[in-house]
Amino acid sequence: MTLRRTLIIAGSFGLLACSGTRETAVAPAGAELSPNTYAALYQNASAEVAWMYEQAYDLARMKLAANLANADSLPPAVVVDVDETVLDNSPYELENILAGRSYSPGTWKAWTDRASAKALPGALAFLQHAEELGCAIFYITNRTDEERAATVRNLNAHGFPMADEDHVLTKSSTSDKTARRASVAADHRIVLLVGDQLTDFDQVFRERGEDLGRGLLEDHQEALHRSFVLVPNATYGYWRDAVTGRGSPAEQQARIRGFLEERTRRP
Repeated sequence: MTLRRTLIIAGSFGLLACSGTRETAVAPAGAELSPNTYAALYQNASAEVAWMYEQAYDLARMKLAANLANADSLPPAVVVDVDETVLDNSPYELENILAGRSYSPGTWKAWTDRASAKALPGALAFLQHAEELGCAIFYITNRTDEERAATVRNLNAHGFPMADEDHVLTKSSTSDKTARRASVAADHRIVLLVGDQLTDFDQVFRERGEDLGRGLLEDHQEALHRSFVLVPNATYGYWRDAVTGRGSPAEQQARIRGFLEERTRRP
């Protein structure tokens, strides 16, 4: 398939603006599958991703032990994201691809209402371990307040600890999690954060700049090493927005093409 055709299909499916404004688009019968197919399959079906989650949560245990060794007057807390961090939504992505549609608030709400997302490898055992060590568990998610009850049901179905209205902090008006993290830090010492986006650590990673956030990694390297564990997510995220930007599918296509051309010109 030519690059031009790939980009046209990507735009028609509306899959490029993954974490910004999202619009539903339905592919005509017989259309080729979305360019997002392999990313979603990788997330859903690969043993490699399953092992990356296990590795990440093994690392989380080591960082947790090291951070708990430092005494503090406040009780410890572990903060985790929900989607693609403890719950697997890749079946939703696969359903969209098969139906020739992209994300929409309606189909996403229908998915979360089912409360059927599976637990990701290593997540449950790690959080149970953290609870045994005396940590409070907080789930800070950009699922909406209207999705909180279904999210609590989904987490409880797998036995996730402290999955209740007080510990599942959903989005009221902004996807910026800074205020919600601060509410936890007001009476807890956050000893570890786990997420699939760097913004699950600090909102400063939202705007990546021309270097796609690499400079931010250097600026925050010490704190990231100490207090954050990143799990894999190949299907969506701010990393993608850093390339596509915001705007129409045609504008995003042009930016992707420009990015590919610029990268292939490099020695």
